[in-house]
Amino acid sequence: MMNNMMLSPDTALSAMQAGQVNSDKTSSLQAQAKAAAKDAELSRVAKDFEAVFLTEMLKPMFEGLEVDGMFGGGKGEEVFRGMMLDEYGKILADKGGIGLADNIKAELLKLQEAQGKGEPK
Repeated sequence: MMNNMMLSPDTALSAMQAGQVNSDKTSSLQAQAKAAAKDAELSRVAKDFEAVFLTEMLKPMFEGLEVDGMFGGGKGEEVFRGMMLDEYGKILADKGGIGLADNIKAELLKLQEAQGKGEPK
């Protein structure tokens, strides 16, 4: 059961403005969270690309290595070496890599901004 409580126009206006401020803060926080998630995703993609690039750069270094005849060689070592190089690339990229990820992220941001403004790709 509701009491017959009347708000004065000033009180009603203050309450509406407070609701608007809270709504503005909420939408601002949501926009910040969305931007942070987008930034994190771009960083991850750029770092992954750098890891793949580094892996491809490492492959020729290992092609000329001879394998131990007794315990090495064969398809197993080929598969393992590929996996090992993938992990080397990831580790190098995680430790700072060669600075490629930062440049890739900057270019991706430029592309997204251009798409957001409706400019041609």
